[in-house]
Amino acid sequence: MKLLKLAAVVTLVLGVSVAPATAQEKKVRAQMGWAFPSTTGLLGPTQIRLVEMLRTMSGGSIDVKGFEPGALVPASQYLDAVGSGSLDMAFTVSAFWTGKDIAFALYGAVPFGPGVGEYLAWLKHGGGEKLMKDLHAKYNVEVVPCGVISPEASGWFRKEIKSLDDLKGLKMRFLGLGASVMQKLGVSTQLLQAGEIFQALQLGTIDAAEFSMPVMDITLGFHQVAKHYYFPGWHQQATLNELIISKTKWAEFSPTQKAIIQGACDATMLQQFAEGEATQFQAIKDIQAKGVTIHTWPKEILDTYEKAWIEVAAEEAAKSPEFKKGWESYSAFRTNYKVWKDIGYLK
Repeated sequence: MKLLKLAAVVTLVLGVSVAPATAQEKKVRAQMGWAFPSTTGLLGPTQIRLVEMLRTMSGGSIDVKGFEPGALVPASQYLDAVGSGSLDMAFTVSAFWTGKDIAFALYGAVPFGPGVGEYLAWLKHGGGEKLMKDLHAKYNVEVVPCGVISPEASGWFRKEIKSLDDLKGLKMRFLGLGASVMQKLGVSTQLLQAGEIFQALQLGTIDAAEFSMPVMDITLGFHQVAKHYYFPGWHQQATLNELIISKTKWAEFSPTQKAIIQGACDATMLQQFAEGEATQFQAIKDIQAKGVTIHTWPKEILDTYEKAWIEVAAEEAAKSPEFKKGWESYSAFRTNYKVWKDIGYLK
């Protein structure tokens, strides 16, 4: 019932009359790869809900079937698979594609970056989404921003980190631009998919891992093998999800169906953000009850992270033209936004 009400609201916003319009639409079938196991807190239900929403809002003319990570192709290969047309679409995170171009990370999460409101403002009204689409188009995929979450945790550690020296030599799972920061501080990073992290921690292949926020992390069981949980998530104050669609499949959708996909993704961002905000405090309580110690980074360590990040941003801008383009747009918007942020928000 809630899903139907949500679909109705989005339909009114879009100005699309679903019942008569979609009744005449040609049915388009698509397979959607999920980057996260459906049992993952928040992200799992989000993926399932998106599939249901597309079907409901389109009156069945968009017939999508979701698949668990690796069921069709490994989640780490979704960009190539969707680009070649061997997979129709995937719900994932842009930062997974930094092996192609580090610029992809800007459209996933930015260290010491904005909160959700500022990030979406740049994306939707500051030129970010166009840059995101242009970059993805080079790999033969259409992209629609399709989810957003508030701050993540900073990571799980098997041993307490008492100083920067304790980071040196650690092996850690890390995503995106934050990984480059950690590397500057002597950490050896690797990117593992969600379903691979627990085993790596358990076997000692890695010493630490960041994945997401408490409501997600608790469902992946990290608390069983790592008892030190650090905040704040300086590397991901806001994180975007994306829906990537092969250009061939995208061409099969009518203008109405494309509008429905856009509307469903906008609704997904609202629902995912609100649900994430509503569920963190209980997840933190549950994690503490399992014997985990919650830590907050001291100012001197956060300052060191930020200094390293400034160096990383300059280095990446010098190496990648796409990163430079995105970084200049993002930075200019943040400078202008600060005029509003400084007087409009309580501190």
